[in-house]
Amino acid sequence: MQNLQIKLAKRPIGTPDRSNWSIETHEVPTLQEGEVLVKIQYISLDPAMRGWMNDAKSYIRPVQIGEVMRAGTAGEVIESKNPQFKVGDKVTGALGVQQYAIAQGKEITKVDTQLAPLTTYLATLGITGLTAYFGLLDIGTPKAGETVLVSAAAGAVGSIVGQIAKIKGCRVVGLAGGSQKCNYVIEELGFDACIDYQKDNLKEELKAQCPAGIDVYFDNVGGDILDLALTRINKKARIIICGAISQYNNTTPPKAPNNYLSLLVNSAKMEGFVVFDYANQYLQGIKEMAQWLKEGKLNDKVHIVKGIETFPETLLMLFKGENFGKLLIEVA
Repeated sequence: MQNLQIKLAKRPIGTPDRSNWSIETHEVPTLQEGEVLVKIQYISLDPAMRGWMNDAKSYIRPVQIGEVMRAGTAGEVIESKNPQFKVGDKVTGALGVQQYAIAQGKEITKVDTQLAPLTTYLATLGITGLTAYFGLLDIGTPKAGETVLVSAAAGAVGSIVGQIAKIKGCRVVGLAGGSQKCNYVIEELGFDACIDYQKDNLKEELKAQCPAGIDVYFDNVGGDILDLALTRINKKARIIICGAISQYNNTTPPKAPNNYLSLLVNSAKMEGFVVFDYANQYLQGIKEMAQWLKEGKLNDKVHIVKGIETFPETLLMLFKGENFGKLLIEVA
């Protein structure tokens, strides 16, 4: 059986392109005891992948040159030499950008597709949803009546953050690029307002849409938007640093916030986090979000592109702001 794999060929400078990848086909090895063979059906695309391509110290080791690109995946067990898994089981795991993967039992998790579609386990009930859940609720600690501002509000994490904030009784304002995304954020996700950073005067719109100031800011973009949000924060505000997608492809050092003294004068806090820190609490988050999905309180939107060979270009959709909700590649 032939396995198409996408490997890191060289480290990017700035925005990656096809030259950073090698597309190779190899024979699938014979299974050993304790292993399972997974046919990958969906591959998760996440902004963090850009950081994994750099040879730099981070919360997880960088992908090495010649390695299959790291990615979250979901698929089906098609052969098993592990008594915990049988043929036909649906599983998730970080199995990489490839058609097939051999995995140890500890590397994959069985999921129930009668409770939710397989794609949901890479979106709301996966790392994406858990990032939104723990970042907002543990660090942001939103209270009913507070104003929550969310950047990249139409993206995978931001869309879930805003919906959870609404469940908690907050006024929720999104930031997104383009009228189509802003309409989606308000009409489908239920945000109270959305600012179009591509055409609106951000300073004036933040005043207009957050007249009582900002109590919680969930930041996915960094750069100028983070800097401006700091000028509108309230006393004891909480700023959650989840990502800085506007900075990931820079060839110069990331832009630091000029307005950080606003944290001092407002006795506010700005805290970064990595969702893996909450690994022992994942079940709690999955259980509560599954209930919200069942009750229709969460909109689980996935944006699917077909074909593993599209990976180099599909990854760039994240940095161009072209995806609505969770971006996935359908392998077959």
